Amino acid sequence: MISRTGGRRADYAELTRKAIIDAARTLFAHNGYFGTKVDEIAKVARVAPGTVYAAGGKQGLLRILVDEWANAPILKQSLDRLPSLTDPHEVLGLVASSSRSVREDHGDVMRVLLAAAPHDETAAEGLRSSTERYRRTLTAVAQHLDALGALHDSVDVQQAADVLWFYFGYSGYFTLTQDTGWSLQDAQQWLLRQCTNALLG
Repeated sequence: MISRTGGRRADYAELTRKAIIDAARTLFAHNGYFGTKVDEIAKVARVAPGTVYAAGGKQGLLRILVDEWANAPILKQSLDRLPSLTDPHEVLGLVASSSRSVREDHGDVMRVLLAAAPHDETAAEGLRSSTERYRRTLTAVAQHLDALGALHDSVDVQQAADVLWFYFGYSGYFTLTQDTGWSLQDAQQWLLRQCTNALLG
C-alpha cells in the first residue's frame, strides 16, 4: 500500500515535472531552443536548475515535447476512424481537420524543431522521426483512397501520399498562417479544396 506521504510526494513530483515541461515549451517558443537557458526554465518553473537537469535538461525536455506531439490523441483517433470512411471527401476532410488540430496544439513545437534541426542532433532526430511517422500515416490515407477507387487515373498511391504531404505537411499551414496572416480555418478550407482537386477523380 502506498502511504499518503508517498502519494503526496508522487503528486508533487508530477506537478513539478509538468511545470518544467510547460516552462521549457513556453521559452522555446518565445526565445528559440538555442536562446533558452536552463536557468531561465528553472526560474519560470520555480525550481532549482538542478531539478531541470534531473528532468532531462534542454535536450530531454525537447524529446518529451516531441513525444507529446507524436502521441497526440487526435492522431490515434483519426487513424482508428479512417477504415470506416467510404466517402473520399470525408477522408480528406479528416486529414485536413486533424492536421489543423495538431497545429493548434503542437504548432509551436513543430516550429522549434524546424528551426533547431539544422544545428542540433536532438532536434534533427526528433524532426526525422516525426516526419517519418506522419508520412507513413499519409501513405495509409493514400492507400485507403486508392482502395476506394477515388484517385485520379494519373495518380498512383505514392504520388497521392506526396500530394497529401505537399498540402498537409509542415509548410502549407505555416506559410498561409504565418507568412500571409490567414486564419487556421481559412487555411484548412483552402488546402482541403486544392488537395481534393489534385487527388480525386
